[in-house]
Amino acid sequence: MSEALERLTARVRACRICVDQPLGRPLPHEPRPVLRPSSSARILLASQAPGTKVHLSGMPFTDASGDRLRSWLGVSSEEFYNTEKFAIVPMGFCFPGQDAKGGDLPPRRECAPAWRAQLMALMPQIDLVLTIGGYAQAWHMGTTRAASLTDTVRNWRAVWDAPAGPKVLPLPHPSWRNIGWLKKNPWFEMDLLPFLRSEIRYRIN
Repeated sequence: MSEALERLTARVRACRICVDQPLGRPLPHEPRPVLRPSSSARILLASQAPGTKVHLSGMPFTDASGDRLRSWLGVSSEEFYNTEKFAIVPMGFCFPGQDAKGGDLPPRRECAPAWRAQLMALMPQIDLVLTIGGYAQAWHMGTTRAASLTDTVRNWRAVWDAPAGPKVLPLPHPSWRNIGWLKKNPWFEMDLLPFLRSEIRYRIN
């Protein structure tokens, strides 16, 4: 990791903005920012926010969602956690807590405005961004994002062909809550995933 990115990452990991200067209600627990930026990886996983297991482990995707995501990508855990191959920078760095139904709350609103542009500026080598979920798609995709997540992901070929910036592939969140979505949209596993795995393998081998 470059010195500049290392310094910025240390500042992010010490961040307490969601407790000390929150937008709305403060974070209901101690912050534990989780991210794995990289100065060499060509692939960025732009995910949503840590869940309860990741909050405890301090490592991204150490849960069932991570298992499904690695299956989608066609990579091993060793490859996935190799920062020479993947940068993992979620939209929200801390577990945001849960709603009344037990689902995770949205990523904290403080994170992206405070840190994301700075982090992206120090990772110019990224040439593929996997936007996982609507919050990452809203930030990274601009006008190529459709009105709904389903339409955005279904439109992946046009998104891929967008001329500016690194290549982008939109993905749903790999949560068990999206199993119904996967069943309703078989084209995702039939068409998008083989293309995704090919592009991943091209960049990490």
